[in-house]
Amino acid sequence: MTVHVCPAAPRWARPAFWAVLALAAVLYTWALGNNGYANDYYAAAVLSGTQSWKAFFFGALDAGSFITVDKPPMALWVMGLSARIFGFGTWSMLLPQAVAGVASVAAVHSAVRRSLPGTTGHAAGLVAALVMTLTPITVAINRDNNPDTVLVLLLVLAGWFCLEAVRDGRTRTLVVSAVLVGLAFTTKMLQAYLVVPAFALVYLAMAPGAVLRRLGRLLAAGAALVASSGWWMLVVDLWPAADRPYIGGSTDNSVWDLVIGYNGLGRIFGGGGGRDGGGGGFGGESGAGRLFNDVMAGQISWLLPFAVLALVCGLVLVTRRSRPGGTPAPSGAPEPSGELAPAARDELSGARAALWLWGGWLAVHYVVFSFSRGTFHPYYSTAMAPAVAALTGVGGALMWRAHRESRAWMWALPVGVVATGAWAFTVLRRTPEFVPWLAWAVAGVSAVAAAGLVAARIGRRVRLRIAAVALAAGLVAGLAGPTAYALTPLGSAVNGTNPTAGPAGSGGSGGMRGPGAMPGGTREGFPGGAFPGGTRQGGGAGARGSMRDGPGGTVSERMIGYLTANRNGATWLVAVGSAQSASSIILSTGLPVIAMGGFTGSDPAMTVDRLKGLVSSGRLTYVMPGGGRGGPGGGGPGGGGGSEVSEWVRANCAVVAPSEYGGQGSGQSLYRCG
Repeated sequence: MTVHVCPAAPRWARPAFWAVLALAAVLYTWALGNNGYANDYYAAAVLSGTQSWKAFFFGALDAGSFITVDKPPMALWVMGLSARIFGFGTWSMLLPQAVAGVASVAAVHSAVRRSLPGTTGHAAGLVAALVMTLTPITVAINRDNNPDTVLVLLLVLAGWFCLEAVRDGRTRTLVVSAVLVGLAFTTKMLQAYLVVPAFALVYLAMAPGAVLRRLGRLLAAGAALVASSGWWMLVVDLWPAADRPYIGGSTDNSVWDLVIGYNGLGRIFGGGGGRDGGGGGFGGESGAGRLFNDVMAGQISWLLPFAVLALVCGLVLVTRRSRPGGTPAPSGAPEPSGELAPAARDELSGARAALWLWGGWLAVHYVVFSFSRGTFHPYYSTAMAPAVAALTGVGGALMWRAHRESRAWMWALPVGVVATGAWAFTVLRRTPEFVPWLAWAVAGVSAVAAAGLVAARIGRRVRLRIAAVALAAGLVAGLAGPTAYALTPLGSAVNGTNPTAGPAGSGGSGGMRGPGAMPGGTREGFPGGAFPGGTRQGGGAGARGSMRDGPGGTVSERMIGYLTANRNGATWLVAVGSAQSASSIILSTGLPVIAMGGFTGSDPAMTVDRLKGLVSSGRLTYVMPGGGRGGPGGGGPGGGGGSEVSEWVRANCAVVAPSEYGGQGSGQSLYRCG
């Protein structure tokens, strides 16, 4: 399949492209230092990785490598290498995330531009890049340290290479695409595979060569996918369990269980036992309307109706047969039959593969995200942004061309503009106090733009200037709502555990928060806006506040001071019930802390025998059991590996009197063992 590419880009194309990248860079980095450590859980792992290569490789929460985070470590490696080079801090950790976000915008632009010929491709690529840049949830997540930003970049690059493989038929191009998906698996496991059905079907149906040859290339790519996905988990599972960290999130200390259970089927069917902290409530009830509910609509849905319309119209336009008689209409003349000229259809052959690939990407993500009954965070939907952006660009460009060339298609673009404006009006009116005039302005401009598109097409000639102005107005109206939402993360510190965009009450930054979060991104109990781990809202390193011990208690600065002064050469400063408290202490002190029960305290990582061994060897002296959320796997009331561990600690260790560290005797008890 060949796409005829214009040898020279239009004069406006390059400056406009760089302007969009500059806009993305501003949105993703503005006041980034205010975000502190963002998600403490991943920040602690990044810090630990700068102190120990073993912790770096395994993605361990602590430098002593007791337990890993509940995701594979690819994103941690990216941030960790930056922190090793420049020193650990907010900018060294979060800037690579922002750079990855900007790179994703550039990759979407390139993929769309190469799918359409000449000026049309440049215009479509620019629109796609702008939509990607301004997607609210993408702005929020690109300012955070969750792994989704790296995941999206790797998948977009994989899509780029897959489209190239469809064009050139080369095995190595397809293999590169598969390897990139495998690296995405090493970033967030099975979510990376949601693009695989679309990639495989598009290549099988549209790549050059005989069917058997295409199947052979797909088999080679499949082998590369398995190898690039499985190498890390194979090394980890073959490593002697006694010499590596416990695999956080698993029930049997294996990466395979993490893949299939906690990060796999558990997300789709639920039943995760609460280990991931909150069930599906973060994104609302599962069902076909989830992505349009009060929580999700402002994050990702603004252009979903237009993207679907553009997909349908685009596929019809690029797959129609030639006009009866096969004679192309004169250039610029209308096509009463609704057919595009054969030459135009040949030029648009690359768009067919792009529409099917991005359309399949969107469809699979929509089904999985909408109907999953396990934990679903709004920021997962950032993986849909490339598909929405690409379909808006490619499909919108095809609809514009058809609008100019065929009277039968004169209604497609106006309908899309009106539908987009109507949905934006609906979303904006759900929070009428947020920029109250914007909803009405969007509705009015959308109506005028649609009327202008229709008026410009009435008669046999297209009034190009009127149509172009109307189209630009429709684009501005369609992007006004998401732009308003996308700007909100710049004004407050990110909620690291559940980053979102939008006003309070929309499920955004002021409406959907993690435990203890307050408006503006600060948290209860942290004087002066201090974040767990000691970073204040202004991002000043070294400033400390009290540290939250997950559900059920706090770890005071005085207790931390006591533990540090009485460490006496132990590997770990203290063992606590869950990662919430452990990560805060790690970030505050820079010292290893054991999270006995993993993320929420329910992982069976700590056993009585293991605790006895750590205490008898002098590697651990102080234990503070409890603080986990419980659930299957051993969390129980005591947290941190089960009631047996808590009972052993209470029976064999001495309670540290609160007076020794200036405490008041409230909260959880600290025990001295050994």
